[in-house]
Amino acid sequence: MKVSYIIPAHNSAAVIQNSLEEIAKRLTDLDGEIIVAENGSRDGTIEILADVAASWPHTGPTLRVITTARGLGHALREGIAATTGRTIVFTADDLPFGFDELDAFERMGFPERTIVIGSKAHPESVVLRSLLRNTLTGGLRILRRVVLGMRTADPQGTYVMDGEWARTLQPDLRESGFLITTEIAFAADLAGIPVVEVPVRLRESGHRTRIRAGDVVNMFTGTLALRKRRRALERAVGTNGGQR
Repeated sequence: MKVSYIIPAHNSAAVIQNSLEEIAKRLTDLDGEIIVAENGSRDGTIEILADVAASWPHTGPTLRVITTARGLGHALREGIAATTGRTIVFTADDLPFGFDELDAFERMGFPERTIVIGSKAHPESVVLRSLLRNTLTGGLRILRRVVLGMRTADPQGTYVMDGEWARTLQPDLRESGFLITTEIAFAADLAGIPVVEVPVRLRESGHRTRIRAGDVVNMFTGTLALRKRRRALERAVGTNGGQR
């Protein structure tokens, strides 16, 4: 069974090489590939990735670097299109939760037609967040529940997805920023695909969060806009888990 890792890389010079080495070790006993979606870096990330790709020493997972427009949505969409694995893992460039989400998925037996989210909102997660961050997160959760009917508490987490389903959905994904993960979780709900949130342990990061106040505002307005795309997403996923 092939596992495809997607790593968006934007100004990731401080962490990307170590993260790639960690992923390669984790996938040693699996058929795997790593897709790095570089998007708009200005800090030496591009040069580091070129050096790593040129001297990639691992005989296990393959490494491919692609370049996309700036933004998490662009990186994830193009990353999904570049994958070939039955299972897709999407995480941040600094591996904030290590491999907690993949470990949980593996314990579940690599189920098909299931999405696992490494969720900061899970009651067993070990995550320290400020009162302001908790308040904003809680507000977004209520908004998603009211506007979209979503029960997923933290769609902004790390993902393990069915590769075939994700590649089928990919042409219909529209979000260019952080809201793309909410778009994916919403599409899964509409398709009747189980979304399982699992606990995570937040590791020390090599850089600060990339989510700014303006991004939070965009998430609020974007959630309202996403409701208008409900019928388009329903057509995209169909009634049988994403098969057109």
